[in-house]
Amino acid sequence: MKQAVLIVGHGSRDPEETREFSELVELFRKNDPSQTTEYGFLEFARPVVQEGIDRCVEQGAKVITILPGMLMAAGHVKNDIPSETYQARQRYPDIAFHHGRHLHLHPKILELCEIRIEEAEIRARSIDRQDTLLLVVGRGSSDPDANSDVQKLTRILWEGMGFGWAASCYIGITRPLLPEALERCHRMGYSRMIVFPFFLFTGVLEKRIRHLTAAFAAEHPETEFLSASYLNVHPLLFEVFLERAREAIRGSANMNCDLCKYRVQMPGFEDAVGQPQYGHHHHVRGIGQDHGDHHHGR
Repeated sequence: MKQAVLIVGHGSRDPEETREFSELVELFRKNDPSQTTEYGFLEFARPVVQEGIDRCVEQGAKVITILPGMLMAAGHVKNDIPSETYQARQRYPDIAFHHGRHLHLHPKILELCEIRIEEAEIRARSIDRQDTLLLVVGRGSSDPDANSDVQKLTRILWEGMGFGWAASCYIGITRPLLPEALERCHRMGYSRMIVFPFFLFTGVLEKRIRHLTAAFAAEHPETEFLSASYLNVHPLLFEVFLERAREAIRGSANMNCDLCKYRVQMPGFEDAVGQPQYGHHHHVRGIGQDHGDHHHGR
């Protein structure tokens, strides 16, 4: 029975992000040429998810593993991708669909974070890490479970790498936002601040992080600001994707739902329990890179 893997990305109006995502897909194809590997985006870029599924079916796939190309389990993983899977099952009732889990804080993801931060340090003068503040920037979500994972990552990197201080912030949706965090962290008086964007690929938001950091650094020359790279395509990242695909095929992909706002009551999110799973990106599917839209950036 022929199998296929469909990697689902968020999508971006930035063609550079789409190219980097495509590079990851090519690694899958080269790793196992006998397996069909396709991809689709939730918004702003093509192919959209259903088009990617169509391509898998056209190549004879009878089993399709849908793999979230996302770090955290927020609304896209909990709602949008399951909604796309449900739609695909309605369209192709004879095809078996498996659903993989998000990347999360896998040990190899943590190792790659460390590599990217160290690369930024190597390019600068040598100072004691106790004189450095690490600022981790997440995407930001309306899901407190996903936001708290950014805080957890920050704590792991802080204790594991020995920085003098570390803090978390976000580029959208929730607080503290990056400008507020830069201001507050700067007041702590560390001689160096490393800003690390916890993103898979570049895009509108990742570039906004670099722009805001550079603008703030120009106003505060007494402090050294280093911008670390996002994760990007790397053997460690590819190995985590492969592991997630194998889990899904074996049927062992279990999400941690202990603090999912759709399953358990959490302070301030009681009304979310039991909400139906449906997509939120119908109005921006497949647009953004060749249309003059004015939606929020990615």
